[in-house]
Amino acid sequence: MVSKVKITVVKRLSNKDIFADKPPLDFTATPICDRLQDGQEFVIDSPDFPQGFCPWAYADLQRDIIHLRLGGDFPWMKEKGTLLSCCTDGVRPVIFKLERIED
Repeated sequence: MVSKVKITVVKRLSNKDIFADKPPLDFTATPICDRLQDGQEFVIDSPDFPQGFCPWAYADLQRDIIHLRLGGDFPWMKEKGTLLSCCTDGVRPVIFKLERIED
């Protein structure tokens, strides 16, 4: 059986949180992700891309989402069916909580 997965935006990190005033490279992006908001939730119930979600982040999370949807767990997480994961934006990453929804 394939489960649903809830994605919650836990925290958007500012590049100042990571680099203070000394980033290793110059960039033109806004200092914090402007596609998502802290606390925002999305439920995945199909292989389709969730409307309103960041495509870059979805590409990073997709493997973990599929693992959870198919009943997999992550042994380093105390709560089964959950994971903290993040997008690979090195300038302004976002941390997500993934939770399998058992029907």
